[in-house]
Amino acid sequence: MAYLAICIFGAAWVRGYSGFGFSALVITSAALVTDPVPFVSTLVLCEIALSLGQARGLRAQADWRRIWAMLLGAGLIMPFSFALIARMGEDVARMAISAMVLVICLAMARGFQFGREMGTGGNLIAGMTSGLANGAAAGGLPIAVYLAAQPVAARTFRATLIAYLTLLCLIALPSLYLTGLLTVQSFVMLAAMLPLMALGLWIGGRRFAFSNPQDFKKFTLILLIMLAGFGLLRSLF
Repeated sequence: MAYLAICIFGAAWVRGYSGFGFSALVITSAALVTDPVPFVSTLVLCEIALSLGQARGLRAQADWRRIWAMLLGAGLIMPFSFALIARMGEDVARMAISAMVLVICLAMARGFQFGREMGTGGNLIAGMTSGLANGAAAGGLPIAVYLAAQPVAARTFRATLIAYLTLLCLIALPSLYLTGLLTVQSFVMLAAMLPLMALGLWIGGRRFAFSNPQDFKKFTLILLIMLAGFGLLRSLF
């Protein structure tokens, strides 16, 4: 419990600073010590709560044209993604989640770049990839890779990602309920996590206001890659 509390606080700090990474950090950390599947629905609820805590002033900064197209793509894929993760055993789920996070983070670490700004088709495909990854509570990471590969200002990047994650998690709730992943336990876990999340988000947000989030993004990626690697090793051995 103490280990998970530290991980939740640290992940909220990262989220407040960089705008992404909370769910991926928590679920890869949790996968090292327990079954990660019950965390999926709770982390979707957490993302909604965290986004509400960061909502002030984001509406004008977000790129809504991108957001609506990405949400359409995600909405088409997410029901199948959640149905798949709900049927996996603990070790298989840990391996799948860790592998997905590792692949996405390696793409981010390599600094993949598009030759031009992507249009509606690219936004739809990015959203579909995000919907698939959201089965592992990592729906924000593909979008972070996608936006980072284009000339997007830091504040627009952060605002677009936060707004997208909020709406992504809201449209995920029906699928989570129908697959049996969203239960009373999910809300109990959310209530226990809220104080740590609020404190970490506040500290991370203050740091963002006075520094460059690109530096902390590198730290987040390194941490995610390490956690995903440990999760894969535990699943295999």
